[in-house]
Amino acid sequence: MTHSEPRALRQLILVTGPARSGKSEWAETRAAGSGKQVIYVATGLVDETDLEWMRRLEQHRNRRLVDWETLEVPIELPAVVRKASPSDCLLIDSVGTWTANLLEQEAQVWANVQQDLLGALKSTAADVILVGEETGWGVVPAYPAGRLFRDRLGTLVRQIGAIANSVYLITGGYALNLSALGTPLPPANN
Repeated sequence: MTHSEPRALRQLILVTGPARSGKSEWAETRAAGSGKQVIYVATGLVDETDLEWMRRLEQHRNRRLVDWETLEVPIELPAVVRKASPSDCLLIDSVGTWTANLLEQEAQVWANVQQDLLGALKSTAADVILVGEETGWGVVPAYPAGRLFRDRLGTLVRQIGAIANSVYLITGGYALNLSALGTPLPPANN
């Protein structure tokens, strides 16, 4: 990949918030306004036996602009980020689904994959908009897999937020620019 644009022009944007808050729509609006070729990176696994899940995927497909390219990438997200060019805007939806796809990985393997993604995000010349869910606002999950998912996703979203140019919280029908309103914390440790 050639880096013909100055690094300062590259945007890394994190869009986070609770379920059904409008995260994806906000991210799609940002991507459409980027002036770049939008590549929609769908991380969801297609399961035709889950009709409700298939309806959700179809809703997302129906909102995409016709000139957007779509890649289905449930696992190899870092490789896609690395291959992107300066003329691309990657819209990754979503970090939570990608994390869930890799939930069965051992702790050290997950740590390596997570660092691989963060390294790819730091080095890409493309604009990247990531949708990341907030799962830790409720009770502690009663089962180990739920706690593992919540902890891994929470840490990853925080780490992405630490390297992002902008972080938006979508809630209650509003998009809040946390980068402009908040004070950043040090990056989270694994």
